Formats: sequence, C-alpha cells, structure tokens
Amino acid sequence: MTVTSSRLDCGISVVTERMPDVRSVAIGFWVGTGSRDEDQSKAGASHFLEHLLFKGTETRSARDVAEVIDGVGGDINAFTTKEYTAFYVRLLGDSTELGLDVLSDIMWSPAFRAEEVDAERQVILEEILMHADEPADLVHEVFTEGLYPGHPLGREVLGDADTVTTLRRAEIAAFHAHHYRPSNIVLAAAGALDHDAIAAGVERRFAGSPGGGPPERRAPAAPPVPVTVVRRQTEQAHVVIGMGALDRDDEDRYALSVVNHVLGGGMSSRLFQEIREKRGLAYAVYSYRGAYQGAGSLAVYAGTAPARIGEVLDVVAAELDRLRSDGVSDRELGLAKSHLRGSLALSLEDSGARMSRIGRSLLVHGRVPSEAEIDGRLAAVSRADVDRVVERVLGAPRAMAVVGPFGPDDFDHVRGSLV
Repeated sequence: MTVTSSRLDCGISVVTERMPDVRSVAIGFWVGTGSRDEDQSKAGASHFLEHLLFKGTETRSARDVAEVIDGVGGDINAFTTKEYTAFYVRLLGDSTELGLDVLSDIMWSPAFRAEEVDAERQVILEEILMHADEPADLVHEVFTEGLYPGHPLGREVLGDADTVTTLRRAEIAAFHAHHYRPSNIVLAAAGALDHDAIAAGVERRFAGSPGGGPPERRAPAAPPVPVTVVRRQTEQAHVVIGMGALDRDDEDRYALSVVNHVLGGGMSSRLFQEIREKRGLAYAVYSYRGAYQGAGSLAVYAGTAPARIGEVLDVVAAELDRLRSDGVSDRELGLAKSHLRGSLALSLEDSGARMSRIGRSLLVHGRVPSEAEIDGRLAAVSRADVDRVVERVLGAPRAMAVVGPFGPDDFDHVRGSLV
C-alpha cells in the first residue's frame, strides 16, 4: 500500500493511499478549523456549519444528497472536533466520481437556505439537550471546561443554547467563507483509487475562494479549576479527574500512550483491575488522553454508586501516586507496547480508517508517518521514556469534575490534593 501526496494549483493538499485488495474508496475533506477557533459569541459555529452543509447546495436538496449516495450503497457523514472538521463518503470504487461530485458540491456551494438554517438550529438545540441528559457524557465536558478555564478548548463543540439560538445565517456563511479555503484543507482518500485521477478530480471541481490558511491559536495559560460539581439526581456518580499533559506534536507522545494504557487504557490496566475486577466499585472505568495544538490532557473516568465515590477517588489518587513514585514494571511496559502496536494494525483494516489516518496526519502534523515508523516509535519506548513522561505529566495540578447527587461543598476535602 502506497501513500502519495501532492499540492494542487488551487492550494488544496491531497493525500491518498491505494489499497489494491479492496473494492471500496473512502474520500474526505479535512478542514483545519474546529470549535477552539470560534469567538465566544459564535460558539458552535463549526458544528452548525457541519450540519448545514448536508442541508443542500445550489443544485441539490438535502434529500438529493442522501438519495444519490444511498443509491450506490454508500455512506456520507461528517464530524466536528475542537481543532478540525471532516466531511467524508465511503462507496464502491466505481462510484468515485460521484463521491467527488457530492462532496465538492456541499463544500463549495452550500445553499444556506434561511428556512433550513432555522430548522437545523432546532435540531442542534435538541442535540445539546440530549447531551445534557447524559451524565456520563456531560462529566467529560465539565472536566474539560475546568481544565482549560476561560479558553476555547474548554468549550463544548456543540456550543450552547444561547449562541446557537442567536447565530445568524450571514454569520455562518461568513465563517464558511473565511475558514473553508484551500490552504486550510486536506483531501484524503484511500481504497481502490488512482492518486492522479483523484487529484485531477478535486482540482476540476474546486469552486471556492483561493488562499486562506490555518487559524491562529493561543495555548491555555490559566490554572485548572480544582473541583467542579454539577448536581443531578442520578443513580450513579460520574467523575473525571485529570491534568494537563503533552500537546499533539510532543516527541514524548508515544511514551504517554504507554503510560495511559498502563494506567487505565485496557482490561489489564491498573485502574480496571483494581477498581472493577478486585473491588467491584464500577462497571466503567478507564483513562484517556487528549492532544491539541499547544495543550493536552490525561484523565480518568469512573461511574460508581454515590456512596462509593470517596473510595473510588482514593483508589485513583493512590494509583496516580504509585505510578509517579514507582513507574511501570517491565511486564506492564511490554504488555502496553504490544497492545498499542497490535491495535494500530487492527484499526487500519478498512478504507475509512486509512483515509482518516492519512487525512488527519497531514492536516495536523504536516506529514503522514508510515505504519512502520509509528510501530518503530512504539517499540522503542523505554522505561526511561516512561519515567520522564510520568514526571512531566503526573505532577501537574489536577482538575476534577463530578456529576451526581452532591452539593458544591461535598468535595472540599480533596481540593488541596488537586492543586
């Protein structure tokens, strides 16, 4: 399998991976703008725009877009993150031209019909309410807001009811015109394809404004809020505790992946074994890492009975402290590296996954590392690397978010240990 990249005359970067043994092709436009690139008054604009691009173009209705892709057995979708937005289609290779037609049409010629803007506004408001009704989702949003207080990274990707309600059609169209420009976009494709044909097809269909570039960003600077509590009469208490970590370009990010796996990244991890298997304190418990431009995070989630949240917090704190004081064992290091290397290979068995890897890599890192390079970087992680990352990360001030039947003063006793 061969990864090929080029830059078109219009300014769009194109990256493809030919997969000779598959019949499908996955194609995606990756835009280097997400929720952190919005003004506070326009929070949610990226996600709103993601929805609206599927509501139709100058020549196609929303139904037309859906039916033409359904008609060839394909799938079309999109998603918005804090730092980028992606629009993609997956279909059979002999429908590649159709896929490029539809994606290019929604990218460059969205209609932004007033009645559809208002209708989709209501859909997004319902989506915001749906997320607020899911405490296991809400607690992560509350944690991120506490970790990055006053910074766009701390805001929810969906925006909030006030900003979504007041966003005007003209503001959304202006956001599109400013950010959806060639120098801020990568076109990625993987599967049964020819790179030159894909590149020529994208160039031929380009109908946007020239120029553009990635948005300017500032790194978070404020210290985290130690404890944030959202009172809800839930059956479970949901808690996230974590700290700032390495950004997306840090050379130690592979070692941090190992640390995360040892801590709570799998069924053999310390937290899973201690909290779920040994003590039976939670059904769901895991750790995860986030990586952004100029910032990152390492966090632990658990859902437990309200009466047992104190014990869960004690175990999490003890495991974080033990990891910091004792590091990892040779066995843990070997298991984590083997898992991460195996997961990498397993995650890339279809065209959609490969398209996502090369598209995100070129957009975020400016290059696409080979699978062999990533595997080699993981294989080379040593105990010294892990110790260095543990020292860099685990000593940082911590933030904690809780959603459950508690008051704001119920966790005063842990505030001091988080700073």
